[in-house]
Amino acid sequence: MILYITVAAVTALMAGMVNCRPAVQPYRTTRQQMCNRVCLFAIFLILFALSACRLNVGNDYAKYVEFMHLVNCDAYVPTEIGFNLLVKLIYGLSGYENYLLVFAVYAFTTVGIFLLAMYEQSVAFPLTFFLFMTLGYYFQTFSTVRYYLALALALYSMKFVLRRQWGRFIVLILFGAAFHKSLLVVIPLYFLAVLPWKKWQLAVGALFCTTFLFCQEFYLKLVILLYPTYEDTEYLEGGTSYINILRCIAVLFLAGIVYFEKRYHKGSERKDLEGAHLTETDAEGTAFQEHFYFYLNLGALVLYVFCSFLPIISRIGYYLTVSHIFYLPLLLKQIEHVKWRRTLRAGVLLAAVLYFMIYMSRAGNDGTLILPYKTFFFHDMVNILSDVN
Repeated sequence: MILYITVAAVTALMAGMVNCRPAVQPYRTTRQQMCNRVCLFAIFLILFALSACRLNVGNDYAKYVEFMHLVNCDAYVPTEIGFNLLVKLIYGLSGYENYLLVFAVYAFTTVGIFLLAMYEQSVAFPLTFFLFMTLGYYFQTFSTVRYYLALALALYSMKFVLRRQWGRFIVLILFGAAFHKSLLVVIPLYFLAVLPWKKWQLAVGALFCTTFLFCQEFYLKLVILLYPTYEDTEYLEGGTSYINILRCIAVLFLAGIVYFEKRYHKGSERKDLEGAHLTETDAEGTAFQEHFYFYLNLGALVLYVFCSFLPIISRIGYYLTVSHIFYLPLLLKQIEHVKWRRTLRAGVLLAAVLYFMIYMSRAGNDGTLILPYKTFFFHDMVNILSDVN
């Protein structure tokens, strides 16, 4: 645990020196740009090394090693074609079952995409990265590596949604679905989140949500069509996350504060944190971002409350709540009153730290299993199912 806390603290401090909107000078690299590159590279190197050097750390590490062995033996596995082809390529080039390299490739790609998405899209990279670490997104990449690669691609794809570049968005999602097909759900969900919802449409949507209470068997059959291996297994058992429900409610509460604060200052001139005046185009872009992130958060709350019977609800919910690392800094940026902004920012930081403490207290439990940390430098891999048989 000390290792994880140290990594989180050190990388967060480095992120604090990154300015994702540095001043640009023609034909010259500024000090801030150079600082950004050095800090981002150092952060990437630390996170990549910690993930790539692990051994049997993560809830399903051994299961993935078993899957890779079966793929190499041309046996049936319930994994997508992208994962299978990657395993065959790496095993073929290595000349043996080099599962360590497969995990390293996933770590390299997943961490890189997450960092790129945060640097390009966040209005405050230090806070976004802090939330990324304390809300457990990075440490969860140690488990379900296919899913978290898909989650990183979902986060990166948000920029295409905000730019309304739907062709690029769909191509990226289809590519990611080759590694985890649950990613396909973001196509309709992200599209719904950008629609200009009216009150009567929200009422109809609320009425539709009641069908999840009375038509559970129908929706479970749809899940089985998507995940046939779930049939007659414990994976069909539902469940929801009360912590994530509270998190969504808290974010909506903050959004409400920002909304009324902006109305109070409606007659005043809007400024950003550095005091520069917002242009009309900037204001429109910010409003569209807020709209998108708000409905992602609202959609996640609806899913957690009404669809707890679905076995994949946590995966779908994470595709929506991962936007919190962008939404919270954006909301705080909109607050005009300096004392309010500082108070609410402190509240967000405190809540994130508490969440991190709770997460770490459960890091060794079944379902997480990222503790104790082991590395292939000092430990050997346990026998997989094929070895035992």
